[in-house]
Amino acid sequence: MPETLDRTNAGRFAASLRVTLVNVTSNLLLTIGQVIVGIVGHSQALVADGLHTLSDLVADFLVLFALAHGRKGADAEHPYGHERIETAVTMVLGVILIAVGSGIAVRAALKLATSETFVTPSMITLWVALGTLLAKEAMYRYTMHTANRFDSNMLRASAWHHRSDALSSLIVAAGIGGSLLGFAYLDAVAAIVVAAMIVKVGVGLAWQSLRELVDTGLDRAVIEEIRKVIHGVIGVKALHLLRTRRTGGKALVDVHIIVGDHLSVSEGHQISETVRARLMKEVAEISDVMVHIDTEEDVEMPSCAGLPLRDEVLARLQQYFRDIPEASAIERTTLHYVDGRLEIELLLPLTIAPSREATGALTGRFQAAVQDVPDIRRLEILYH
Repeated sequence: MPETLDRTNAGRFAASLRVTLVNVTSNLLLTIGQVIVGIVGHSQALVADGLHTLSDLVADFLVLFALAHGRKGADAEHPYGHERIETAVTMVLGVILIAVGSGIAVRAALKLATSETFVTPSMITLWVALGTLLAKEAMYRYTMHTANRFDSNMLRASAWHHRSDALSSLIVAAGIGGSLLGFAYLDAVAAIVVAAMIVKVGVGLAWQSLRELVDTGLDRAVIEEIRKVIHGVIGVKALHLLRTRRTGGKALVDVHIIVGDHLSVSEGHQISETVRARLMKEVAEISDVMVHIDTEEDVEMPSCAGLPLRDEVLARLQQYFRDIPEASAIERTTLHYVDGRLEIELLLPLTIAPSREATGALTGRFQAAVQDVPDIRRLEILYH
């Protein structure tokens, strides 16, 4: 069964910090051990692997930097938060993997081309190389477990860095073993194969981070799930301009929903808040949603663009109704912008037109006053 993703920020940070500190300590001890034993045991390969492990400390400190700064909330300079720092560090780690793999491949190729062999090392260097391999593999599994639990690409990159180190240690062990048995060329052949694997992983991580940095959308399956959830909210007639992106371990969504053109502002807002809450609850990847309310399809251009706003409309109505004394009793004016024109509702007290005939006549006078106004499609009078 897949692990349940825990996206609690505090838990994610604490677990990531714990993993990174364990890795820093382990890499420091391994570097010291490999370099000392490599020098004493006359193994240049083990010394080189120790220096390789030293480079992991740099990567671990990059992860610590991302953890310290990437969990900060939004501020004036970073209104969307600092999660992209994690993405940037993931890319850096991917590039490091590419560089490490390329370096191993070049070194192995040169050895094959020049028929270079290792200086015969002592047996203790082989045991240290095997111990380093086991330690690195354990660090890989521990880090990957936490990365999968919290869906952290940065920790996945760090984990694969440890796997590359384990494979590098395997190459060193093979090289030392080959030197002891007289088959040193096997080290170079294995190095090239493993280096290609490391470069492939590095390219994948760097490419994934680059896609995130340029705001590549979510997968089609996730987008279809988002559409399904939105359409399932009562009051949503349609949706358009659905946009998605990732930032760190989060997924963000922007969407325009279409609601009834005569709904109140508060009801439209309530529908939008329902859409937001359901998406964040039912689609695990989503951490925030921005919902824009529309009353019509306005993908190309809003059909009501250019229509006057309330102050101007009220000023015009005052002019249109200047010969209707009852207009001074208007209590509320409701404007609906529909299909490029205005629909207007006026609320008046029933006392100014107490009979059915009087209300009909007064309504007719108001409607006649605006019948030649092209921006107004309909005028309705409500009495109470």
